[in-house]
Amino acid sequence: MATIDDLSSQLFYHGTKADLKPGDLIEPGYNSNFGKRKKAAYVYLTATLDAATWGAELALGEGSGRIYIVEPTGPIADDPNLTDKKYPGNLTKSYRSRDPLRVTGEVNDWKGHSPQELKAMKDNLEQLRRLGIEAIED
Repeated sequence: MATIDDLSSQLFYHGTKADLKPGDLIEPGYNSNFGKRKKAAYVYLTATLDAATWGAELALGEGSGRIYIVEPTGPIADDPNLTDKKYPGNLTKSYRSRDPLRVTGEVNDWKGHSPQELKAMKDNLEQLRRLGIEAIED
């Protein structure tokens, strides 16, 4: 896993429906929100509020979406599901790690996507599921 250098001053987010508090760890090993819901080998984080918003809106489970400010506890790498393997560059500033993310705070004033945007994204994800396309976990 090629790591990203010098991100110590970067702010990172994680969107979810989990109810967490500062100091909690977000760890790999939970069922993915996508595809066949296999156990995820990675945890995901982003440097953009928009990508975290998608995570919060699309997460499975009960309750409202939440966006947490997180810090990686180990190396991170570009998320190949949203970067070079599928799209050029890393426009969403999306990353993943095999190490936990530590919650340091929560974003309380985020704004969700429009109902039309949300429906279009869910329809797209359903199409990928029907085609058997899974998250890149290698």
